[in-house]
Amino acid sequence: MKLTNERPLVLIGAGKMGGAMLAGWMKQGMAPEHVVVVDPNPPSDTLETITANSITWHKSVPEGVVAGVLLMAIKPQMMEAVLPTLTNVADESSIILSVAAGTTIKRFKDTFGAAQPVVRVIPNTPSQVGRGVTAGYASVEVQDEQKALMSSLLETIGVFYWVDAEEQIDLATAVSGSGPAYVFYLVEAMSEAGQRLGLNAELAEALARGTVAGSGELLHQSSENADVLRKNVTSPGGTTAAALSVLMGDDALTNLMSDAVAKAAHRATELAD
Repeated sequence: MKLTNERPLVLIGAGKMGGAMLAGWMKQGMAPEHVVVVDPNPPSDTLETITANSITWHKSVPEGVVAGVLLMAIKPQMMEAVLPTLTNVADESSIILSVAAGTTIKRFKDTFGAAQPVVRVIPNTPSQVGRGVTAGYASVEVQDEQKALMSSLLETIGVFYWVDAEEQIDLATAVSGSGPAYVFYLVEAMSEAGQRLGLNAELAEALARGTVAGSGELLHQSSENADVLRKNVTSPGGTTAAALSVLMGDDALTNLMSDAVAKAAHRATELAD
């Protein structure tokens, strides 16, 4: 199965996540004529992507367009209002591809029919630079060639993993979907810590930002596990060991992160309810 001019990818919602995926696909060479964007007010960076690539853009649902892939990238709270307006955009051969946390496959089937192929995925914003991490689950109606198209689309903007149960999507949401925010907050916290020690704000931000970005790239390129890379930095009795005695003492950071991720997973479940 392939996207075509006649059966394009129709992106409903070009905000942070939808826009990140769109930008990633354009950077990786997707044909712009195979994409239709529907959003009344895309953010400025997404508008730049749309304009630079001459992508078809509508402020409301267009007439006469039938999607090969109908990508739902709107907030879960908007689903009730938007889904009923899309029934003419999909037929039994269209794949409903949702990135909305908490919106179940059953909810899409209630709108489009029990036989509708639906794939739920949880990507993250590094998709914009080809380094996304995405987990996905397909309904039983999704055929092998349709799964292959989904894998191809999502591997273009990073790494992609199928999960065995829909419930695992909520868990992936909490770990990788929300995960970039945890990392960005780490940069904020490190920068603030540096400033409290006496570094000026600009230098503290640059040191923290560069360290996290460089460490991520090292982790990406290395075949070593994260714990090995950590130990490589940690000399016995040295400065790093002193810092880690705070972060790792009584599993302080592990427990804090576990609580945070569990809270995110619980919220994803609440959205489904």
